[in-house]
Amino acid sequence: MVLEKISSLADNEAPLRLCEWPEPVAGDGEILIRVAACGVCHTEIDEIEGRLPPPRLPVVPGHQAVGRVAALGERDSLEVLQRSGLQVGDRVGVAWINSACGHCGFCLGGLENLCPSFRATGLDAHGGYAQYMSVRADFACRLPENLSDVEAAPLLCAGAIGYRSLSLSNLQDGQTLGLTGFGASAHLVLALVRHRFPGSPVVVFARSAEERAFALERGASWAGDTRDRSPWPCAAIIDTTPVWTPVVEALNLDAGGRLVINAIRKETVDRQALLEIDYPEHLWREKEIKTVANVTRRDVREFLQLAAAIPLRPELACYPLADANRALTELRHRHVRGAKVLIID
Repeated sequence: MVLEKISSLADNEAPLRLCEWPEPVAGDGEILIRVAACGVCHTEIDEIEGRLPPPRLPVVPGHQAVGRVAALGERDSLEVLQRSGLQVGDRVGVAWINSACGHCGFCLGGLENLCPSFRATGLDAHGGYAQYMSVRADFACRLPENLSDVEAAPLLCAGAIGYRSLSLSNLQDGQTLGLTGFGASAHLVLALVRHRFPGSPVVVFARSAEERAFALERGASWAGDTRDRSPWPCAAIIDTTPVWTPVVEALNLDAGGRLVINAIRKETVDRQALLEIDYPEHLWREKEIKTVANVTRRDVREFLQLAAAIPLRPELACYPLADANRALTELRHRHVRGAKVLIID
């Protein structure tokens, strides 16, 4: 499924085209992957609608790809292949982080997500909405055996970015965590909190009654509308929405609290909401705002092991690859219950 031009999903357009595409060839230090499943993410909508335009078109989207190694690349970079330990037939996942330089200050400091040369799967390099894709061997992640292909796919982004968001929240057991929106990432964060911080209530703010009901079903302590007030003061709130209004409302957290914004882009439709920020009400008393920028390989690998140990099972809706436009449209119009995954034959 190929994106050839910037367009809109708001009018139920079909921006991706199903076509025959040349099978990629694994280059130096790369592997060729036969893709079995690929998660659908709101970031793909940002790409399609131009908030995060790909540097080149056409491009194959998809950055939550699961499959098996079909071939090893040229041996000029034998060290990379040997370091990865991957062989033909191994089951791997490819996340948003497609590559980083490895030698800048950010990379050397464990923050390869901030590398100036960071490349994103499905944006800067062709992704997993296809039968085959290639990637550097050291940026593919081995998958735990007790997670199926469709279960593992959303863990590569929705789960890993949720894991990083929770780490950045500085939450301590017993403190209340708030989640704004309750889709693919938030429902996995809730399960993580239940496992790691059993004494912490989790409250959910969502404008959709269906999302609020889903949150309570998955174990949230309370669920209300975006503008409602939690029965407990929140020490941290993770915003997982694509819009601005929940950010403003989330600033009503406790003194010294931290808002973590888990979104690569925000839609501009409600930017007027930013004018509603009142300094003493929303920002004073040493509140913090932290944004999440991408993920590291360490985030992905640590989270996969944790998810396998819990074990964490995402709520899934599956579609054939040819129905990618339908999956994206339903996601765009907030027809969300858990994660959406494409099955690739």
